[in-house]
Amino acid sequence: MSQENVTLKKELCIDQIFFLHHFAYADDFIPEKECNDFWEFLYVDKGSVDVAAGSDIHTLHKDDIIFHQPGEDHRIHIKGEASPCLIAIGFACASPAMDFFRGRILEIGPSERTLLGNIVQEARLSYASRLDDPSCKNLVRRQEAFVPFGSEQLIQIYLQQLLIQLIRNSSADNAFATIPKSSRKRGEDELFYKIIAYMEDHVHEHLSISQICRDNLIGRSLLQQIFRDNTGYGIIDYFSLMRMNAAKRLIRDGEMNFSQIADHLGYNSIHYFSRQFKKLVLMTPSEYAASIKPAAEPQESSPALPSPAHNHSQNAGHNSPHKDI
Repeated sequence: MSQENVTLKKELCIDQIFFLHHFAYADDFIPEKECNDFWEFLYVDKGSVDVAAGSDIHTLHKDDIIFHQPGEDHRIHIKGEASPCLIAIGFACASPAMDFFRGRILEIGPSERTLLGNIVQEARLSYASRLDDPSCKNLVRRQEAFVPFGSEQLIQIYLQQLLIQLIRNSSADNAFATIPKSSRKRGEDELFYKIIAYMEDHVHEHLSISQICRDNLIGRSLLQQIFRDNTGYGIIDYFSLMRMNAAKRLIRDGEMNFSQIADHLGYNSIHYFSRQFKKLVLMTPSEYAASIKPAAEPQESSPALPSPAHNHSQNAGHNSPHKDI
């Protein structure tokens, strides 16, 4: 009698990841709006954060996880409070089961936290890229000799298990079902994000408060109040930080010299641009360019995290767009 076999069914399969970050935002970093053609999720390991997803605004607290479907506009907003610690992963999955995660915000439990910790641990062993830098979008593999056997496959397994558990937990007859959280809309929040988008569109210009008020049909005092309440900065100070973050991104890209960057961002001269950069970033453009070069070099294997919930370095620089985790 021949032995029959069973081909294992794969309900959900992930073969590609695009980025994997475990980081804390510095208070002065201004995240940009994103829209990717793959799935991604954001998990709050510590603190709280506002997330704009499509036309909705959500407040996420510790152990909340939000999913962004392909093609969905989204943005993180950091309030003027303690910097939140976050895990973000972008991945490709064509399974119909992913429909479950469209528009979902879930609260995860201990077993899911352990899986996230395992994913971060294996990623630190597998990749030389800086996981603590949310602006770093490319995963660079370490030399094979430094990577434990099967490390990337474990990332795949843990990530698939995380998603499968979240779907299972939603079963109506499960006493521990994960409950989606409702979104909240606030008039001032919507106005705030509208003006943020406006400033992004004009980041290459010199904006005045009068121009911002006129183009957005808002009074000066209300405008200042909204930005003070949401960021702790006046709107022009916030816009200056936004321009400096754009400058840092252009320096990291390495496609323009400093004079071209200054001109691209609407500064009257390279000297004024350099003075503003030094004032806000606390280093010159040349010093910043030199400081980011080591991040592109392959690194030796670093200690792994047993769990994402209890591994946060407090020693990052104040004006970096990230803090070391």
